[in-house]
Amino acid sequence: MSNPFPEEIEEALWDEACRRADAIRGFLKDNPTNATAADVAELATDLGLSQATAYRLVKLFRAGGTVLSLVERKRGRPEGHRTLDEKREEIVRTTINAFYLKRTRPTISQLVRDVRTNCISVGLKPPHQRTIVARLEDIDLQKRARRRGEQKIVKATTAVPGVFRAARPLEVVQIDHTKADIFVVDEDTRQPIGRPWLTLAMDVCSRMVTGFYLTMEAPSRLSTSLCLLQSVFDKSAWLREREIAEPWPIAGMPDTLHVDNGADFRSQAFKRGCEDAGIAIDWRPPGEPRFGGHIERLIGTQMGRLHLLPGTTFSNEQELAEYNSKRHSALTLRELERYIALEIVGSYHQSIHSSLGRPPIAIWRKCEDEIPLRLPQDRMRFWLTFLPEQERTLRPTGIHLFGLRYWSAALNADVGRSERRLLVKYDPRDMARIFVRRPSGNFVEARYADVTLPSITLQEAMTARRTLLAKGRREVDAQTIVRTAIAQRELVEAAISKTAAARRQGQTMKSKVNDREWGSLRGVDSSKPVPFVEDAD
Repeated sequence: MSNPFPEEIEEALWDEACRRADAIRGFLKDNPTNATAADVAELATDLGLSQATAYRLVKLFRAGGTVLSLVERKRGRPEGHRTLDEKREEIVRTTINAFYLKRTRPTISQLVRDVRTNCISVGLKPPHQRTIVARLEDIDLQKRARRRGEQKIVKATTAVPGVFRAARPLEVVQIDHTKADIFVVDEDTRQPIGRPWLTLAMDVCSRMVTGFYLTMEAPSRLSTSLCLLQSVFDKSAWLREREIAEPWPIAGMPDTLHVDNGADFRSQAFKRGCEDAGIAIDWRPPGEPRFGGHIERLIGTQMGRLHLLPGTTFSNEQELAEYNSKRHSALTLRELERYIALEIVGSYHQSIHSSLGRPPIAIWRKCEDEIPLRLPQDRMRFWLTFLPEQERTLRPTGIHLFGLRYWSAALNADVGRSERRLLVKYDPRDMARIFVRRPSGNFVEARYADVTLPSITLQEAMTARRTLLAKGRREVDAQTIVRTAIAQRELVEAAISKTAAARRQGQTMKSKVNDREWGSLRGVDSSKPVPFVEDAD
């Protein structure tokens, strides 16, 4: 497949590429400019490859800077590839989970014996001990320690609450979700539609909010990815669209994302997108929210601001008392988004933080010239990696997505030439354009087929569609449908009766004619010739 995304790579190929990327990153850190042949030979030995291959991989990684650039593209098992076939990989994984990750704490040597026994019993060659140990090392150390009850290791690999710090901005960014303590209303009807979800990202060092995303949908890979995209890229255009003049200068890729154990943070697409860009993911221990204390306090601060707005639900029933949140709700989702943005770039960033003794923006301004701004080498590729996707068939009328129709002149050459469904990437915040992967593997931008349409969000598009369908259902006259259906049924039945009667009458007339013709010939012997009689003059 041309230009695949990280989530489309086979597991074994991806794991090997990650291993190579880790080794090469360390190599480049130790040898930022020139490396000797001995250095490269040492790297080749660590990777289990030839020196020529090591040179080639270093060159690829310098140019691409991503794990994806190191994925072996050859069909079948590449030369020098050390991963197992899927059957033995499955045996190793199953044995590790069923036997080794237990509180009885079996030894590695016993694990190796069990793996060998399981392989031989099904007629497979057992993997080498180094391979089994490597699979163990692929498992997060803290996860292994928790499963095996090794509390010393758990303690050694766990940040102490209140002491978790970052040495510089964007070293660690925390992300979390919360259901907002406020009801919002529909854009058109101004009727309450529910409480939205807020996804927030915060830089641990400066306490700057790096990005946020507000949606009516429950937390998912989508909300996490869109929050991360806003965190990484410049926000000037986003602020202008919302008529916000205050600066929001923080941008760039974080070294580590500190997140909880939600399914959205563990989706394969999100994990591989981060791995590909060199962003580490640090999962907090399950059931221990205090390990995300920085972002939890930020969420509490933001919710406290929302308690001043009409439609708030407050934090508990005692505060709510007899206040009717739905009846007092007044802000739409878009208006609430702008309110939160103003709160972040205004009051929060400009106020003295209790732990820092300074405003967050002052900490960022002090450090921003001292740290390298790490942006994706291929910004469009990075952006598309984290956008949601659908598969659609290219029709002569274009790409149809969520009731909207898109077209690009670049798709002319593909119409009617392939039955394969195309991958479509879209941004729910701006449905004016989508990105379509052509059969050749290249992405092209497609816009509304009707160029007069304004940009809308996916939420607005879906709401408008539901409203239109509801209006259509209300306009249906069921009685008219029933009356016309009965009239059609009676018409068909009458037509059948008339046709049958006409055909019966036709058969009767034909029978009478035949009887007259045959009656005049009765008594005549047809076997004898009829004598010829001349007419008399």
